[in-house]
Amino acid sequence: MAQSERNPVVAGLLLAAGGGRRLGGRPKALLEHRGRPLVEHAARTLRDGGCGPVHVVLGAAADKVRARAELPGCTVTVNPLWEEGMGSSLRAGLGALAGSDADAVLVLLVDQPGIGAVAVARVRSAYRSRATLAAASYAGERGHPVLFGADRWADIAAGAVGDQGARAYLRAHRDAITLVECSDAAQAYDIDTAEDLTHLE
Repeated sequence: MAQSERNPVVAGLLLAAGGGRRLGGRPKALLEHRGRPLVEHAARTLRDGGCGPVHVVLGAAADKVRARAELPGCTVTVNPLWEEGMGSSLRAGLGALAGSDADAVLVLLVDQPGIGAVAVARVRSAYRSRATLAAASYAGERGHPVLFGADRWADIAAGAVGDQGARAYLRAHRDAITLVECSDAAQAYDIDTAEDLTHLE
């Protein structure tokens, strides 16, 4: 069946490997939000926003996260190089999806619980082809989640180093990015420091 004759497959990719260095070494995936680990909320956000399959990249305390969190239907990849930064987790996630039937991947970070299914669905709906680049924007500023068409994965992975993730690639291809305004539907704060824990419920 030609791609134009079927609904595009937009996989969800949750980056949840961080060790929470500025949180005293508390893995972000295990931070409690509404009584459950953050990783569960984020995985559900991807699914509720229309993404599937959902892949989760773990790293810090991966065994504890697997034991504590319920991630039904998710494919879990453990990134042994998670201490190198988010770039290594993005590479691991794209590598797990390589060769699948996904036309695009929508990337969400585990430490942004203010981004819900509405924002995910909006960015997902910006998919046009396997060359699509799209991102949520907040008052005109590019943020997460981001969507990468499958034709771009190899180049994105090649440039994903340190904590940069896809930042350098997105900067180099800014003219190709479809920005999807989400400031009315999401809050793009990060849970990075002890002060940020006040955002959790």
